[in-house]
Amino acid sequence: MAVVKTLAWESEAANVPESKVLKAGAAASNITPWLDEPIVGGWSSPPGKYIHDELFARALVLDDGTTKVAIVVVDNLGLAREVCDLAKRWIREQTDIPEDHILIAATHTHSSISARPASVLKPDPQMSDYATFVARRISDGVRCAVARLEPARIAWATLDVPEHLNNRRWFMKPGVRLVNPFGGEDKVRMNPPAGSPDLVEPAGPVDPQLAFISVQSRDGRPIALLANYSLHYVGGVGSNHISADYFGVFADRIQQLLGADRLDPPFVGMLSNGASGDVNNISFRQPRPPKKPYEQMRYVAYDLAQKVFDAHQSLQWHNWVPLGMRQRELVLKVRKPTPEQLKRAQEILAGAPPLPERPHEEIYAHRVIQQQEAPETISVPLQAVRIGDLGIAAIPFEVFAEIGLEIREKSPFRPTFTISHANGSYGYLPTPRQHELGGYETWLGTCKVEEQASVKITEAILEMFQELRP
Repeated sequence: MAVVKTLAWESEAANVPESKVLKAGAAASNITPWLDEPIVGGWSSPPGKYIHDELFARALVLDDGTTKVAIVVVDNLGLAREVCDLAKRWIREQTDIPEDHILIAATHTHSSISARPASVLKPDPQMSDYATFVARRISDGVRCAVARLEPARIAWATLDVPEHLNNRRWFMKPGVRLVNPFGGEDKVRMNPPAGSPDLVEPAGPVDPQLAFISVQSRDGRPIALLANYSLHYVGGVGSNHISADYFGVFADRIQQLLGADRLDPPFVGMLSNGASGDVNNISFRQPRPPKKPYEQMRYVAYDLAQKVFDAHQSLQWHNWVPLGMRQRELVLKVRKPTPEQLKRAQEILAGAPPLPERPHEEIYAHRVIQQQEAPETISVPLQAVRIGDLGIAAIPFEVFAEIGLEIREKSPFRPTFTISHANGSYGYLPTPRQHELGGYETWLGTCKVEEQASVKITEAILEMFQELRP
C-alpha cells in the first residue's frame, strides 16, 4: 500500500494578503507525426504504420502576479535543445513569459518519431520538418494556456509506489562475461534475461516517489494535473505503432477519474519522466507471463492514476503560492574515444567485419566517430523551479535514480522531484560509481559527456534551489 505524504505550503501562507491571486491555464497541442517515418528508441527504426493513440504537447502555465512559469510535457523520445529553444523564442515573442521561465520536457516514449538530429552534440544546420512542427505546436499550446489563465487554487502530494519499478542494471555471477562493443568487459549488464539463474543483485536503487501537482479553478473545476514518476517507459506496443506509452494512458485515465472529461476549457493531464535512466518495468526476479499489446501499459498507468486520485481526496488547497525559477548553463566536457577505439571504428566503417563477441559493434563505430567529430565541450541548460514549498529540478539527460534521490534529499524544498529529458536530450547521466561498473548506459556514444557530469549537475541544481529559498 502506498503511503500518502501531503505537504502543504506553510512558510509564507499566514501572511498572504487576500489581494494576491494565483492564476493557471492549461492546453494540449496535437503533435502526432505522419506515417512512414522511422520510430526511434530501439536498435532498429521501423517505419510508423499505425497511430494507436495521438501524441501531444501538454502545457501548464502558472502566474503568481509577478512571475509566470510554463511547464510543457511532450510525447517524444527526446527533444533536441534547438527544438526547445525555437519553441521558447516563439513563446516569448507572443507572450510575456521569459525563455528561462519555460520548461519543456520529453516523456521518452519509445514509440514516436525523432525530433533530434543524428548527433545532438553537433546539430544539423536545419531542423527536420517534424522537429519544426513540434516546436510550433509547443508554442501554440503555451499561447493557448496563457489565453486560458484564470484565478486558481493549487495543491500537491507525494506517494511511494515502488511496485512497478526495477533497476535494470544487474551484477551477474562470476564467470559470466559481459563484453562491450569496444572489446572491454563490464561489471554489470543492462536488461539481463528475466529469471536468469546468473542474476546476483541490482547495481543501483529505484526512486519510488510518485509526485503530483493539481490545479483547479476557484470553484473546483479541474484545470490540470502534472504528475512525475521515475519509470523509463513501459512499452509493449503493437508492431509499427505510434503511441504515447503509459504517459498518454495516465493522462487520459486521470481525466476520467477526476470527472474532467469534456470540460470547457479542457482539462489537461500530464505525466513527466523522473529519474529513470536505469529503471524499467521488467520483473527480473519473477518473470511475468506474456501480455497482449498495451495490456501492461494500461495496468501500470491505471494503477498510478488510481493512487493519485485517492490521494487527491485529501489535498490541502492554496489560493496563492509564490513562484520562482532559475536557469543556468553548465559547460561539460565531451567524451572522446581512445586511439584504439577510433582506429577500430574507422576499420568497421571501411568494411571490416564486426566481431561476433562484441555486441552492436557496428552501431557504436558510428557513435565513436560522432564523439570524435563533436566539439570538446557542450553547454547544457539546467533549471530549478519553486512552486510554494515544492521544488522541481529539470535536467536534459536520462537521469539515474540515485541522482534524483540525492537531489531530493539535499533540496531545501519538500517535496522535490526531477524531470528528465528537459530542454534538450544529451543521452544517459550515470554517476561516477556507475561509470566504474560499465554497462550500456555508460558506453561511449550512449553516455556522451564527462564522467563527473552528474556531480557537477547536482551541485548546480542545489545551488539554484538555495537561490530560490524564501
